[in-house]
Amino acid sequence: MTPSSSTTGSYDTYVTHLECSETGERHEADVLQGLSRAGKPLLVRYDLGALAEGIDKRTLAARPPELWRYREFLPVRRAEHIVSLGEPMTPVIPLQRLQGRLGSAGLWFKDEGRLPTGSFKARGLCLAVSMASALGITRMAMPTNGNAGAAMAAYCSRAGIESYVFCPQDTPEINVREIARQGAKVFRVDGLINDCGRIVAEGREEMGWFDTSTLKEPYRIEGKKTMGLELAEQFAWELPDVIFYPTGGGTGLIGMVKAFDELEAIGWIGSARPRMVAVQAAGCAPIVKAFESGAEHAELWENAHTIAAGIRVPVAIGDFLILRGVRGSNGFAIAVEDEAIEAALVEVVECEGLLLCPEGAATYAAYKRALEEGKVHKEERVVLFNCATGLKYPLPPMERSLERHKPIDYATL
Repeated sequence: MTPSSSTTGSYDTYVTHLECSETGERHEADVLQGLSRAGKPLLVRYDLGALAEGIDKRTLAARPPELWRYREFLPVRRAEHIVSLGEPMTPVIPLQRLQGRLGSAGLWFKDEGRLPTGSFKARGLCLAVSMASALGITRMAMPTNGNAGAAMAAYCSRAGIESYVFCPQDTPEINVREIARQGAKVFRVDGLINDCGRIVAEGREEMGWFDTSTLKEPYRIEGKKTMGLELAEQFAWELPDVIFYPTGGGTGLIGMVKAFDELEAIGWIGSARPRMVAVQAAGCAPIVKAFESGAEHAELWENAHTIAAGIRVPVAIGDFLILRGVRGSNGFAIAVEDEAIEAALVEVVECEGLLLCPEGAATYAAYKRALEEGKVHKEERVVLFNCATGLKYPLPPMERSLERHKPIDYATL
């Protein structure tokens, strides 16, 4: 049973409860939940023994190549509650020319720009909106640097849920217009994403909306978890050595770590883990600072700035989960300058034909720097994440032209 073949009926699902990510306290599943009673993110927990008996690799391989092929690993219990825009598995693209240039044994981009609304935010928001639909939510709100707002707007429109989105004033115009066209009520705010988040939180009681901010509900992690499930399957259940992930709120990094833990628990992979690398911009690097100082929580980053708007998150509620994921995998956190991000954009598109988003380019810039500093080795197999299509970002002007009625000097073209 898949979204494309059936719209009614129950799935074999294995959710047992929700768990506070800090204290471990159990919370009830299948009822509306935000943060835990301790004010920390909630994690979905499953009966993994029953899950292991309910699905096998051969059955999985026979299903259509879409996100919902992993339905046993997800919390939606009934097919009619799925809100889908056709989420495909995203490709893992070998960077053969760059690999040769750098002398690397294996280098890939996982291109999340192929998802609906053009970014990996579709994964988290399709799960969040599906569960919102199942739980009877009629109005949702979130702060965004662009791509998450577009995804929430699209899935809410699909589900018939009203949506409100708040963006920093300097969010790229194309992102703001996309959110509005997708059906949300969108507002520019004279501040950063944490300021937008404050507006959402303070308006919750008066407006009656559900706060869908990063990690303030349990299900966006479950959607992002599918990146790890896909990656494991695409690498024939032998994980790569290192993953470079553009890290703002960090839901995807946290989700992939969760996916790998669950896959090991059901016996599909061993105990070996990729080293998780949190990539940030030098102008907004609270996780890098906390990692390097040995802290468990990150401090608010003042005067955050970077061309990679998606990772311009001055404070993340899941900072301790990001840091645990990095440290627990013997990974590291690294920051790169905007100049290196811009250079990486140009190098990758000219060498490999991949038009990255700035956040994706940051992972390639970080990989090159990590190679130079000896933090990764050329013989390691490395996956970089491109989190959105580069078509959603401002492109440099093109001013060359020809007059067709005049002789063309082809030698000067």
